[in-house]
Amino acid sequence: MQPDDLLSALRDRRILAIVRGNDPDAALDAVLTLFASGIDLVEVSLTTTGALDVLERARTALGPYAALGAGTLLTSADARAAARAGAAFAVTPGMTEAVGEAQSLGMPVLAGAVTPTEVALAYTEGVTAVKLFPGSLGGPGYLRALRDPFPDVPFVPVGGVDAEVARDFLAAGALAVGVGGPLLGTAARTGGDTAGLPDRIAAFRALAEEFPCSTS
Repeated sequence: MQPDDLLSALRDRRILAIVRGNDPDAALDAVLTLFASGIDLVEVSLTTTGALDVLERARTALGPYAALGAGTLLTSADARAAARAGAAFAVTPGMTEAVGEAQSLGMPVLAGAVTPTEVALAYTEGVTAVKLFPGSLGGPGYLRALRDPFPDVPFVPVGGVDAEVARDFLAAGALAVGVGGPLLGTAARTGGDTAGLPDRIAAFRALAEEFPCSTS
């Protein structure tokens, strides 16, 4: 995946699903259910138990072109391991050493930042998009304020983003939003019943359709 491909995916889908949990089989099931149900931009956090195995199995099942990434990359070793497991893009909680390593491996990077200084650093380092994290810290109003000095930076708020907050962030100019628990529920985290997952997926897909493709 090239940086422009990730930007296009974020712009078109508007929803980045984040899978993390303590049951590898449940996490894999959640990933496959998301793709089958139309949420086809997915990050598997390395904090997930057996995350690399989940990534490998998901990549095998989904094929080489699925927009499947790895998140919570902290180190260069994390970036290398994620690439070997089949991650097409990298997501970090901040400007960690994984950013440069992932870029050197040809992976587009969604890098975490929250302050203007961090946003400026991320943009200077050529990240594909800025993960505004934690998004709950300042909310949509803070994103609006950041977009004044950084109108060309593509922002993806993550953290504390439920359907209502996601709508507000998209209205405030977010390129996309990253959603974990409010979308996945207990499906990936504990191996719980996934019966409600398709309904939550449908709700977030409907939300994304309220905000058609943006060029910002």
